[in-house]
Amino acid sequence: MLAADGTVGSLLVHGTCISIIGPDGNVRGALLRGAPGSGKSDLALRFISQFGVGDSSAQGARLVADDQVLLSRDGDTLLARPPGTIAGRLEVRGVGIVEVDHRTSATLVVIVDLVNAEDVPRLPPDPLPCEGVLGVCVPQLKLDPFEVSSPVKLKLVLTGRI
Repeated sequence: MLAADGTVGSLLVHGTCISIIGPDGNVRGALLRGAPGSGKSDLALRFISQFGVGDSSAQGARLVADDQVLLSRDGDTLLARPPGTIAGRLEVRGVGIVEVDHRTSATLVVIVDLVNAEDVPRLPPDPLPCEGVLGVCVPQLKLDPFEVSSPVKLKLVLTGRI
């Protein structure tokens, strides 16, 4: 669980962060959380493969960090960055560690907890619950990482279309 002590500083968390450029031109990131083997890297791979450079309408989906994400407060927002030792590296189960295009930072706009399909609410609460991270409230939702539409759902959330 992420600490919420209101302090300015940084926090290293277990998770994967993916990003896309939103309609406002800002790089928007989602922190994918879950137990080891829950599908974080797999969902990230499908997201960046589906909405990466080749799809100009998606504004270039990219990895920020896999396995560990460094969060830091910047005013009223949180920035997500990769630790230097793993920047641009994604673990692909059954294949190994692969190099992928990545961003050096993204504004964290949502925390996505990866859960089993039966634990995803049909309709999420409105407004989404917030989790305090370094004193910043970040909206939180639940997704099944292995559902075929999950990369599209992430794009909808990150581009503000929901």
